[in-house]
Amino acid sequence: MKPIADIRKNYSKSSLDITSIDKNPLTQFVRWFDEALKSDVDEPNAFTLSTVSEDGRPSGRIVLLKGVENGKFIFYTNYQSAKGKELENNPACALTFFWPELERQVRVEGLANKIDAALSEKYFQSRPRESQIGAWASPQSAAISGREILDARVLELQKKFEGVDKLPKPNQWGGYEVEPNEIEFWQGRPNRLHDRIVFYKVDEKWQAHRLAP
Repeated sequence: MKPIADIRKNYSKSSLDITSIDKNPLTQFVRWFDEALKSDVDEPNAFTLSTVSEDGRPSGRIVLLKGVENGKFIFYTNYQSAKGKELENNPACALTFFWPELERQVRVEGLANKIDAALSEKYFQSRPRESQIGAWASPQSAAISGREILDARVLELQKKFEGVDKLPKPNQWGGYEVEPNEIEFWQGRPNRLHDRIVFYKVDEKWQAHRLAP
């Protein structure tokens, strides 16, 4: 195996300047996201959601972005999962997007709050039926004795909801909206001298700064 320390790549696809970046980081994010979509980036809406436990231990996992609305980032999950419990205790979180095909990364820091239950249900009922059943079946993050527990639960729920056109949303499932207070755009550049532009929200206004790589 090639030594891990020898793995490296020289980035050279694009650049980022504080004079050309949009003054609104949400608009800039949507612009980059659209470019990721057009570039056939694999799952461009996937991001690492980082949370902190009650005793200060950080935790990260991959989650899918489902919208950017009213200046907030939206995703859905099980409220009783580890991340749901951590966000209930401490709403501060971080979202990290990485699009290697474009040599770009976006970091978002902010506060997460549950969205309206009616909006969560509307999205829930737009999902594939199998995904809806899965949300009902899985006690996310809880220890289970084996896969057969889930399989049996799925069969049970399929019978329970047979003939039901729209499944109701489980009480423990729903969305979050993350209101950002910091957003950083990272563009890979040659010789590790990457471009980094960060936006801080000060008195409800965004201020942009260039950071050393």
